Amino acid sequence: MEQHDKISILILDDEKQFTEELVGFFKDSDYEAFEANNVGDGRRILNEKKIDLLILDVRLPGVSGLDILKEVKEQHPSMEVIIISAHGDMDTVIKAMRNGAFDYLRKPFRFIDLQIAIERTQKYLQMQRKLKQMEEKNSLISKTLEEKIDRQFIGVSKKILNVFEQAKTAAKYPEANVLITGESGTGKENIARIIHFSSTRKENVFCAVNSSAISETLLESEFFGHKKGSFTGAINDKMGFFEVCNQGTLFLDEIADMPFNLQAKILRATEEKVITRVGDTEPIKTDFRIISATNHDIEKRVEENKFRLDLLHRLNTLHIHIPALRERPEDIKPLLDYYVDYFAVRFNKPGLHIAPEVYDELMKYHFPGNVRELKNMAERAVILCEGNKLTLSDFPVKSSKSNQAPADTNGVDLKSTEIKIIIEALHNSKYNQTAAADLLGISRDALIRKMKKYNISVNKGKE
Repeated sequence: MEQHDKISILILDDEKQFTEELVGFFKDSDYEAFEANNVGDGRRILNEKKIDLLILDVRLPGVSGLDILKEVKEQHPSMEVIIISAHGDMDTVIKAMRNGAFDYLRKPFRFIDLQIAIERTQKYLQMQRKLKQMEEKNSLISKTLEEKIDRQFIGVSKKILNVFEQAKTAAKYPEANVLITGESGTGKENIARIIHFSSTRKENVFCAVNSSAISETLLESEFFGHKKGSFTGAINDKMGFFEVCNQGTLFLDEIADMPFNLQAKILRATEEKVITRVGDTEPIKTDFRIISATNHDIEKRVEENKFRLDLLHRLNTLHIHIPALRERPEDIKPLLDYYVDYFAVRFNKPGLHIAPEVYDELMKYHFPGNVRELKNMAERAVILCEGNKLTLSDFPVKSSKSNQAPADTNGVDLKSTEIKIIIEALHNSKYNQTAAADLLGISRDALIRKMKKYNISVNKGKE
């Protein structure tokens, strides 16, 4: 029998094109995907295969997806189910969650939205602990420190080398919590991985959690776990993030967006290293380290009573700030060279060269999306180029005097800077909000919230 070492997914949807696209998305990944376009085939696959996750259309010909959900949860209680629908009926959402669905996505959705939903499931965390840990462990054994971490962390500037040294120092103190600050796309998770995989905790799990992506109703259960029967849908005991990360590292991204009502419980758990599952009374000891990250002015959040000062002090034992790419332009060339080489190999386009004027122009560019945006630029250029030379036409950016970074960033108006970066991202993406959000490294919903907050309209941006 073939070893079951991948997360197996069944997509049950009556649209053949949709299931084929999803199967194609999961190909060559840590997932093994199966498709079914009717209930009969779906039941057969569920009986024949060991399925970890079911992606289920709530409306199927001749039967309700909610009935299938109930059937699946009765016969396979440990299986995770993500409900999808083109209708967005909130009553259906509520019924699905009550009947044990883990999450709900409304069509049409981006593949990245589904990926995020899957990565929040307990199945993913348990499997990722085995797969990802071995993946990182092998590289730790065979390469130098720079090669052990994500090789996308590249730079020659004094500022980035200083960040790297701070990360290595933090790795020597595996009990100390670390706060990493920096704009979206600067590589905060990469630094967190450097710290973890250079520390004595490297043999144990590194679990990355987006603090703002978990629904309010599931927050406490996600972090602390729950006991079977503690609430509707709690059909078995479940470990939370704190238990999963025993002897390892819990990386809390976007920490400033964590709901206020959860912060006191997080503080207590970090101080006592003892948690209690929802619906249980038995305390559980767990030894974890927290590395948190934010792209916000978290001290301002404290002043606005949106973030607890005592929790900030607890998380901020060591502080590492990653400068924006525009503040270290000497890193642009080595980063661009690396990404072009990387994507040239990936897309089988050997022998690509970069015209000198490309470097000159990108050195003037503001890079609102930082390293992530540069990576996207390189990927797009390699895909679209027709010859063996990348020119300015392959990198559609517009520089201006406003793009130049100030020599001294002390006292910079963070609000004005963020507004300028958002407007610039909208401009460079031709006012497509989804594309602008990708440049900024945030979701489209987050971009829309920021536009409303700062009263930025598409027409205003065009001006």
